[in-house]
Amino acid sequence: MKRINIEPRANWQQKCEAVGFHFYNMYGEPYWDETACYRFTTSEINELEAATQTLQELYIEAAERIIQENRFSQLSVPEQFAELCRQSWERDDPSLYGRFDFAYDGINPPKLLEYNADTPTALLETAVVQWTWLEEMFPEADQFNSVHEKLLAAFVEMNGLAGETLYFSCERETLEDLGTVEYLRDLAIQAGLNTQHIYIDDIGWSEELEVFCDLDNQIIRHLFKLYPWEWMMRENFGKYLLLEPMKLIEPAWKLIWSNKAILPILWEFFPDHPNLLPAYFDSGKLSHPYLSKPVFSREGGNITIYFGDREYQTEGIYGDEPLIYQSYYQLPNFDGYYPVIGAWVIGGEAAGICLREDREIVTQDLSRFVPHYFSI
Repeated sequence: MKRINIEPRANWQQKCEAVGFHFYNMYGEPYWDETACYRFTTSEINELEAATQTLQELYIEAAERIIQENRFSQLSVPEQFAELCRQSWERDDPSLYGRFDFAYDGINPPKLLEYNADTPTALLETAVVQWTWLEEMFPEADQFNSVHEKLLAAFVEMNGLAGETLYFSCERETLEDLGTVEYLRDLAIQAGLNTQHIYIDDIGWSEELEVFCDLDNQIIRHLFKLYPWEWMMRENFGKYLLLEPMKLIEPAWKLIWSNKAILPILWEFFPDHPNLLPAYFDSGKLSHPYLSKPVFSREGGNITIYFGDREYQTEGIYGDEPLIYQSYYQLPNFDGYYPVIGAWVIGGEAAGICLREDREIVTQDLSRFVPHYFSI
């Protein structure tokens, strides 16, 4: 694994826009960065793929045991929504995607930092943008990246939606989220599905029919939402989700996997696993350095790293959430940059990786996306 400085493609902005990628700059800062890339060996890619599939299986086993042992209180999931999770899991409600975040240096085993199992982004740039970059820059090389193909296949398999509309929703004024859902919606259209975009705050509720509906009072029976389950269950309309008036992607059981409180439970179930970091509900069981994370949080918000003589903190909106504690694992340092590897799972299968890097030791929402390739 090596970081390589390279010259960006000529007219790279236009090439990004040509594939629907318009948020290569965000908030006045570069987000997509092709002044560098990461090169892997085939054996390193094989190791990342194997770790992804292994952890997917560990998460399945952990969810089974959490449900059987009724451990939902440790996940801060209210009883009513715990029952919703249980029923969703027992029905095997389908999941589309998720993204493990790894610390990896090409030498030691990949270490799981967390699982973005409900609302991961960086999807379009992984599946399409870095692939088109590879074809132009390193046509003789390869890339761990079957995300696009696996997503399309997953939508093709949704034949149970025949005649129904699959709605795609996100918050307003979030260009990254909109780009993600529009990319997914385009794939669904290619798969032959009827689709419609609707912003999350435009979704209404019919008291008379007990259904969610759009602005034209059409019933929403199927919804892909780039909007976290923990936010939905706390909204005023959250109680209506308990009636299960529509099928959601991602399903309710993702409240278990996307919850950082699963990390101490995983360590309890699979102690000393080479791809896991020690994690607990009690900080007293860890020695310095260690960190705290809110159980419901995103994009590196409200993380505190305890080094003993000092602390490192990130800002965020999750300061009131319960915390879990995890052993601190130093991200590798490549030329002053700290990369995190996002390992994608599509339809339950390992599907590729992406890299986000930062000069800070915690990856956050403005960390830059850098492409990769591996030698064959």
